[in-house]
Amino acid sequence: MTSLAERLVSDELWELFRRVVPEAVVVRPQGGGRRRAGDRECLAAIVFVATSGCTWRQVPPLFGPAWPTVYRRFARWSKERVWACLHRVILDELGAQGDLDWSRFAVDSVSVRALKGLLTGPNPTDRGKNGSKIHLVTDRSGLPVAVAISAANTHVSLALKPLVASIPPIRSRRGPRRRRPDKLHGDKGYDYPHLRRWLRSRGITPRIARRGIESSQRLGRHRWVIERTMSWLAGCRRLHRRYERKPEHSLAFTAIATSLINYRRLTK
Repeated sequence: MTSLAERLVSDELWELFRRVVPEAVVVRPQGGGRRRAGDRECLAAIVFVATSGCTWRQVPPLFGPAWPTVYRRFARWSKERVWACLHRVILDELGAQGDLDWSRFAVDSVSVRALKGLLTGPNPTDRGKNGSKIHLVTDRSGLPVAVAISAANTHVSLALKPLVASIPPIRSRRGPRRRRPDKLHGDKGYDYPHLRRWLRSRGITPRIARRGIESSQRLGRHRWVIERTMSWLAGCRRLHRRYERKPEHSLAFTAIATSLINYRRLTK
């Protein structure tokens, strides 16, 4: 009978995580002390918090480590960018299998309410309530490739350049690594001449809806996949509302959600 930790963190996911997590060396000159909590049990508890949306204090004791240990491990791994590395490793596996479609990418964002912390601001679409914005780039099938967060009052056009530039070099089934799609689709919020010129300078053909020319009814022709990915992100209930004061912790939960989405495609 498999335990809850084994169901949340399969053997395949654990092997991928072991490639990116730094090995902890605990030296106690005086000897003694408690046995260090296992990384797999802590990872399972973190995944439980991300998917269930519970608080750290509500982590079930059946995972083994107490919630302060789980939170400290999460904070340390976030500082060491372990979640970003896990996201990239899974993308490499997808690229090596040929599961990433570089012919057409899409960019979009979604706003969530935030209690407090950095990278938060009044949301113009939510009566000025405090919030954050998640920016996302997906491939043609909707797999998240790059993700970022900002304040809710940040215009989406300001995030396009750093978001596209943050696409990592990903393995391909044949040939060198790749980090630039053939086309990029976006809504009218990205309709600016300097963004179109910047994309063309990087060899990316912009497919951005033009204000006052193209109707909104045609926006969903190629961009529905990223809307579906946004609904996949909602499966990570910790992203329904931002509780983290530190933006790196909020970004960590976003990276965990995107890693789980890509991992499900990897194991199909």
